[in-house]
Amino acid sequence: MAETKELIKKLNKALEWEYAATIQYVQHAATITGAQYTAIAQELVVHANEELAHAVSVSKMIVDLGGTATVDLEKRAVSDDEKKMLEQDLEGEDIAIALYKDIIKTAKDCGEFGKIYVLEGILAQEEEHRRDLLTALGR
Repeated sequence: MAETKELIKKLNKALEWEYAATIQYVQHAATITGAQYTAIAQELVVHANEELAHAVSVSKMIVDLGGTATVDLEKRAVSDDEKKMLEQDLEGEDIAIALYKDIIKTAKDCGEFGKIYVLEGILAQEEEHRRDLLTALGR
């Protein structure tokens, strides 16, 4: 039971980040300018939609485990500088990747193998977002 409560707590933290990432990606996609950013601006909209889908999946997991999905969100950053925006998005993806790796370990401890499958899919998308941002940043 304590492990399940810990899993719910961690899932709610991930949910806070998913909400914030959705908002940040929408804001960045709308405000990033310059010909060199056209492709990544379109990709940021895709990322925003995927983050929202993650939020829905995580919310359902929390409720399925007997918890209440949070409505809180983590503070995210904004900037007027396009490169800084992408750096902020990359930082968020690094946080998400670390969070989901930890959550997957906790889900294994709880024997929640069906949830692990979904969480691994989310993790794979977060890693893809990270690669997209690294490419846009020329790394």
